[in-house]
Amino acid sequence: MKVLRLNKDKKFTISDENIPEAKNNEVLLRIKSVGICASDVHYYRDGRIGPTVITDPIIPGHEFSGEIVENGKDVKELKPGMRVAVDPAIPCGKCEFCIEGNTNLCPEIRFCGTPPTDGALREFVAYPENLVFPLPKTISLDEGAILETLGVCLHSIDLGKIKTAWTAGVIGTGPIGLLIIQLSKLSGLKEIYATDLLDYRLSIARKFGADVTLNPQKENVSEKILRLTKSRGVDVVFEAAGSVDTLQQCVEIAKPGGKVIIIGICPEDIIRFKSSTARRKGLTIKLVRRMKNIYPRAISLVEKKLINLKSIITHNFSLYETEKAFKTVKLYENGVIKAIINI
Repeated sequence: MKVLRLNKDKKFTISDENIPEAKNNEVLLRIKSVGICASDVHYYRDGRIGPTVITDPIIPGHEFSGEIVENGKDVKELKPGMRVAVDPAIPCGKCEFCIEGNTNLCPEIRFCGTPPTDGALREFVAYPENLVFPLPKTISLDEGAILETLGVCLHSIDLGKIKTAWTAGVIGTGPIGLLIIQLSKLSGLKEIYATDLLDYRLSIARKFGADVTLNPQKENVSEKILRLTKSRGVDVVFEAAGSVDTLQQCVEIAKPGGKVIIIGICPEDIIRFKSSTARRKGLTIKLVRRMKNIYPRAISLVEKKLINLKSIITHNFSLYETEKAFKTVKLYENGVIKAIINI
């Protein structure tokens, strides 16, 4: 099978490797669609995320879907030919965090595309059956690949414990921010303020339901939002930009007693804000660690057309165009929102 690996010198190579065999409780998948996430770009650009460093060549990619080719002998409910989405996180299932239902916090978790665990940019993978989810006919394989993105957003909304008629700030309107806007509207938020450095993304944010869009290169976002909210601020702020500087903006626009949900991953592995601002407001600040047990909910929302995944998919590439795809996402070229690699 064809396999793409990213080396520690940040170079891609494609080679032939053996097709894996499915163990008793696994299915063999023919991978069809792989989404490029900002975290994938971190490894491509920096060779690391925080303390996790590429040392040996690794297969990137954790947003993926495909078709079942064959089953291990103990697999009963899944059938060859089924189109499926895949949860990229493989927890141990035995530790206190897994037992409590917080599988995303498992210390022994393996996550596709995160060193040392290989990811999805290959033709075949053998995968545990309990982490494979059949797709309805109405959901494409490209959409199925980015159900993981939607899952992260659902988990973020859950952490925010948002209520009907709340107000929200969404900092960054890439794939995560745009889906947060859709979910916020679906949850009954009455006013959403979205910010981004790219006007084309703000235009899409308005289509998805953002009431006010702001570009911090053109105006003081904090002052504008505080003026529009009559100095109150917003109930909850979702940080989806992954910038070291946006956290100060978040604490400035959150209301006293409000919440800040940090989804973005800062390349510098540092977040920075004035503690006095957050302390005097009594803010609750939560960081998002992937997601947990959310795929059925995500699939249901897309199947019922309550969430639009299709419209954030802007670019498709082949496996041999992977470097071009990563550069497009890295440099925000050609109006890119979400890029998919089709294998």
